[in-house]
Amino acid sequence: MSSNMLKLNHSKTELVIFSSKHQASQCKDLSLRIGDVSVNSVQSARSLGVVFDHLLSMEKQVNSILKACYHQIRNIGCIRKYITEDACKTLVQSLVISRLDYCNVLLYNLPATLLNRLQKVQNCAARLITRTRKHEHISPVLFSLHWLPVQFRPQYRILVHTYMIIHGMSPIYLTDLISLYQPARSLRSDSQMLLYTPKVRTTIYGNRRFDKAASLLWNNLPLPIKKAETISTFKKEIKTYLFRLAYSDYN
Repeated sequence: MSSNMLKLNHSKTELVIFSSKHQASQCKDLSLRIGDVSVNSVQSARSLGVVFDHLLSMEKQVNSILKACYHQIRNIGCIRKYITEDACKTLVQSLVISRLDYCNVLLYNLPATLLNRLQKVQNCAARLITRTRKHEHISPVLFSLHWLPVQFRPQYRILVHTYMIIHGMSPIYLTDLISLYQPARSLRSDSQMLLYTPKVRTTIYGNRRFDKAASLLWNNLPLPIKKAETISTFKKEIKTYLFRLAYSDYN
């Protein structure tokens, strides 16, 4: 590091060893020596505002989101009677929903127990805006606000990234992750704009990989949506598509 005129900041350096639950016991108390400094492994670390735990369960990240969102909801609740519904919605969008959406691609296909906890935050925010009581059904309220449920929001983000990759609007490190499906012989599916779906060895981790998730979600889209000419048109159509899936009982 000294040859490159770099110096390790020991107080800000953390080492996380990602592993499965079965291998976690073998990765305890490991360290990495860099120069004269020894960096010990930790259970979780924060990078760009996201908390990664050693099992990649994202539970600590979910806890962090919940803490920040409920704090903002309580603060907005203190002034709710002094502001209009539109002003309250603007505050909630900027202070609460933005935290639910931050890096939410990492929340794709998480266990229902974690997603349900995040959904309760969105429900609470919707009740705050509309002053809906706790015993009243929340789905019509979310429908009226035109909010996608938490489960569908990572899907929206993944599909937008996929569209940008296919049309050359993303950096190379993302473009290399997916590729168009090319069958060995001519098939009717050639015109369906399908993506190659990689094989994965594990269900818990493998199905959460970006290339796997992107191909599955993209291949299930109707062809007219895939053929959207602009990114703005695609965003509009994909949100409508997911909105109809989420609220099929209200369409």
